[in-house]
Amino acid sequence: MDELTGTILAGESFEALSGRVVVEDGRITAVEEQQTDSTDIVLPAFVNAHTHLGDSVAKDAAVGLSLEEAVVPPDSLKHRRLAAADRDELVTAMRRTLRYMSQTGTVSCLDFREFGVEGARALREAGEGTGAEPFIFGSGPPSVLDVADGYGASGANDDDFSAERAAAEERNMPFAIHAGEPNATDIHPALDLAPDLLIHMVHAEQEHLDRVAEQSVPIAACPRTNSVLEVGRPPIRELLDHTTVALGTDNVMLNPPSMFREMAYTEREFDVTPREVLRMATTAGAEIAGLDCGVIEPGRRAALIVLDGDSHNLAGTDNPIESVVRRATGRDVKRVVS
Repeated sequence: MDELTGTILAGESFEALSGRVVVEDGRITAVEEQQTDSTDIVLPAFVNAHTHLGDSVAKDAAVGLSLEEAVVPPDSLKHRRLAAADRDELVTAMRRTLRYMSQTGTVSCLDFREFGVEGARALREAGEGTGAEPFIFGSGPPSVLDVADGYGASGANDDDFSAERAAAEERNMPFAIHAGEPNATDIHPALDLAPDLLIHMVHAEQEHLDRVAEQSVPIAACPRTNSVLEVGRPPIRELLDHTTVALGTDNVMLNPPSMFREMAYTEREFDVTPREVLRMATTAGAEIAGLDCGVIEPGRRAALIVLDGDSHNLAGTDNPIESVVRRATGRDVKRVVS
């Protein structure tokens, strides 16, 4: 049995209560309010809702380039660097990124993995023993679903993904697709595929939001990368008003996969509350991937972050939720339970 004490951000509302979380055999067995001298802050671990971990072989190589020059297949800098990397280099680079993510409180990420079956296998190998298990959206032929957890399509303007969508549906596996990143032209075609997850939706307009709500399609928003690539600002308030929205850090080559940075940027730049942002970084991603975490309550998987509430950065905070979202960094992480 393990016992975590301090200020617990409990339940779906992240109610801040003084008490303890009891963990047995990897599950939360009790959340109890009680007096404690602990200054720790205990919150759900992060689920990063969109990454491209293969980019770990080319960190910062594409800064200053346009979207097309940086990441659009097949001739972008990203894809040239991925094609040139040998397998050992790729696996090592992705593994190191996953270890960084684990150290900073992320227990899973929803990754779009390039290069088909072999790409998915390389990521599966990289994730072993890191503490940050990737949920792999594979690419290429439908046979990638033999080794991936779902299918990840680049965009409806790039190709006809109807066969891949059908294969995912036949296997009861999720189908995700980029949409509305450079412009709105691929949003309706993406929605026509009845996706289980949309990525970006920077240029979503009311007609798209209405369809998203009608089809109950969740969205992974990546506001920092959208800013770096200068493609626009996602309408996060409007997206939240229509569906579930989760936070992703997107391309490792452009931004470090820090959910602390993503939360702070989102809370500062958009019309959202700290509580909404914390949900986007934890509960929402877990729900999208069907992971039994993201909420601190009995019966859930014990995927938790313990922050040092007496760190030089966090000591004296009046509002733990605001401090977690706006102020906390990886240096404040005392322990990750996964």
